[in-house]
Amino acid sequence: MKFNNPVIKGFYPDPSVCKVEDIYYLICSSFQYFPGVPIFESKDLINWKQIGHCLTRESQIQLGKVGSSGGVFAPTIRHNNGRFYMTTTNDTTHQNFYVWTDDIYGEWSEPIYVDQGGIDPDLYFEDEKVFFMSNGKDDYGNGGIVQSEIDIETGDKLSTSRSIWQGTGGRYLESPHMYKINGRYYLMAAEGGTEYGHMVTYARGESISGPFEAYPNNPVLTNRNLGGYELQGVGHGDLIQDNEGNWWMLHLGFRQIGQWLTYHHLGREVFLTPVTFGEDGWFMAGYKGTTLTSFETERISSHVIQQEKKTFTFENTDWNLDWCYLRHPVTENYRLESGKAELKGTQVTLDMPESPTFIGIRQRDFNAEISCDVQLISGEAGITLYLDENHHYDLAVRKEENGYKVIERLNIGDIKSVEHEVDLGSENHATLIIRATNERYSFLLHTNGKDILLGTAQTRYLSSEVAGGFTGVLIGLYAYGEGSEAEFSRFRCKYL
Repeated sequence: MKFNNPVIKGFYPDPSVCKVEDIYYLICSSFQYFPGVPIFESKDLINWKQIGHCLTRESQIQLGKVGSSGGVFAPTIRHNNGRFYMTTTNDTTHQNFYVWTDDIYGEWSEPIYVDQGGIDPDLYFEDEKVFFMSNGKDDYGNGGIVQSEIDIETGDKLSTSRSIWQGTGGRYLESPHMYKINGRYYLMAAEGGTEYGHMVTYARGESISGPFEAYPNNPVLTNRNLGGYELQGVGHGDLIQDNEGNWWMLHLGFRQIGQWLTYHHLGREVFLTPVTFGEDGWFMAGYKGTTLTSFETERISSHVIQQEKKTFTFENTDWNLDWCYLRHPVTENYRLESGKAELKGTQVTLDMPESPTFIGIRQRDFNAEISCDVQLISGEAGITLYLDENHHYDLAVRKEENGYKVIERLNIGDIKSVEHEVDLGSENHATLIIRATNERYSFLLHTNGKDILLGTAQTRYLSSEVAGGFTGVLIGLYAYGEGSEAEFSRFRCKYL
């Protein structure tokens, strides 16, 4: 069959995967958004369904006043003796920790902290022993991939932290994962930074603590030399073996907005690439070490059909799964029902590293039409295309002294400008529309049977190349202003 990449679209970076019986489970980074660490499941590696989050309580993760791209960094999911473990980093507090559950569909434990620095932690289980790995410096000041043995019940270290591999020389050595395959230990990592130079590298050894010999043809997977190719930033992968014995890599990458337009605003997404072991025990990945927009493979049954949801509404999404908040929400400001959302604003704006009244869903493709009816009592409320505090586009209804207006506001770095506005008079409701393409967003007001164009803005100013950071655009509904109230209905995001 033929499958298309990415297999999970939109801002779902740093995937990690495990398999229990015939079901695959995958998790991703969530940074400053809450709930944290979304969980997906699949039976075919192609079609993924979100089933929950690992971090659903404020006691599990501190996100108060965390800036964009802070908070929850790259997680790892593993399963051992009937129990799931998720380990990750709160980069804001510089703490590595893990949580566990015996029910993947239920709640996870309170965090257990490990006294080892770095980011991108990994857990490896073998013979009643548990090894913890991260990137950073060991107890002796040596950099690289750092490993220690821990007590899985308490998180206490049972050995010193020791650097076991220094990579191949690329910058930002990160994302360590350990595997035992055919009697050898394989240590896979990422190098080059999670940008256009990103790559997957690996080494192998006869002992879990090394020494490790680097794969002679590293990097094993990268798109860094594919100029003019849509898929870039390929790296940060995790290996998985299917029920037929085939190996795969789930990894991140991103889609730039055009063949020669090196900007991406959808965030880092989840890609699937086949892996093949040679007779010498080294493995290769993808097509000549690169990831493609689609792969033809006999590894997946022709009966498997890759499904893609094209329309997202209040009625066909789950508030607890598909939508998320900025940091820890003030729950009494939200009333979320099947066909509508009622939001109460505060003095916290979208420009602050706090928790404004905001609930968002990830933008999953370039071409889309987003629409929503907004009825406002006071203050301001509308739709925001949100990348971070300093980079978001807002289309909103605003109460003013003499009535109501619809405004288009662009927030690009230090420039925050209301570009256009339309008077509504005494009308306190409006149908807001945003049309998206690869390169532009268009902002419209639908009234009296026609669309009024307020203006357009380039997508590149909501890209990581302009704004920095590690997130992607969320389509957010928000309310602002002390005492403000708004009702949202007939939300629809249709991908074209």
